[in-house]
Parts: sequence; structure tokens; C-alpha cells
Amino acid sequence: MIDYREKREQKNAELRRNIDKLLDEGSVFIQKNFEHLEISNYRYQINEAVYELYLDEDTVGELVKDYVVQILKSKIVFYKHIHELKRDNLEGRDLDYTDIRNLAHKNLGVARNLRIKDAQKLLEAIMQENNLDYLRLCVKALEIGAVRLNPLCAYETLKLIEIKKSL
Repeated sequence: MIDYREKREQKNAELRRNIDKLLDEGSVFIQKNFEHLEISNYRYQINEAVYELYLDEDTVGELVKDYVVQILKSKIVFYKHIHELKRDNLEGRDLDYTDIRNLAHKNLGVARNLRIKDAQKLLEAIMQENNLDYLRLCVKALEIGAVRLNPLCAYETLKLIEIKKSL
């Protein structure tokens, strides 16, 4: 019989493997699907935000962690909206992109303030795009970008999301 601690350690190990896989495969995914946005080689430069926002590096670092949490939580809502739009499309209803565009706009403000350029381009694409499959790709790329910004914060956030789901 597997006790609770072993189950938790197995889930944690699986989550770590998923994050490692996301980081390993993320560059290829972004390069393959978003070459036109020129974000495949993007690396966040915290010093730009520090300089332009007149904040110290620790404060900007904490704000970046908050952004990572926000994106990973928003990812779930983005996918929910995309799923609803796909359902509406199959049922022949008019598609209303308002909810997904509002969520993208909210996240875009944070990305712009922190000077996270790859996220800015992806969120701007989400705000304009009507292709539901492409929107899913954009959300996946946002997730990859958030994990790249701070893998430890991403791991902890995804772990908390998983715990909340199981409650």
C-alpha cells in the first residue's frame, strides 16, 4: 500500500518532469509556431524594467513572480473560453471573443509594465486573433514563457493549482 507521502512525492516528481519537459520542448514549440512574432530566442532582461520603472531588482523580481502566477492561473481561464468558443462554433452560434480578449488585455498591461516582450506579442495576438487553434497555441506559448521566467515559481504555482483541483 502506498502511503500519502509517497503519493505526494510521486505527484511532485511528475510535476517536475512536466516542467522540465515544457522547458526542453518549449523552445522548439515556440520556434515552430511563432517564428513570425520573433520571440523564439527571447530572454527577459530584468534590468530594462528596473531602469524604466525606477524599482530595485528584488521588487521587479517579485512582480515577475506575481506575473508568472497570474499567467498560469489565467491559462486555465483562457482554455475554458477557447473551449466554449469551439462549442459555440460547432453549435452554429455567433462567436463572442470578448471574455478572452478582456483577459488578454488584463495580462497585457502587466506584461507591458514589466517589459516582458514575448508575452506582449502573444497577448496582442490573442486580442486580435479569431482562429481558435492558433489561440490555443498562443496560450501554450504564454505558459512556456511564464515557466521560463521563473521555473521554481511556476512549479510551486502549478503544484498549488493541482492541490486546489483535488479539494
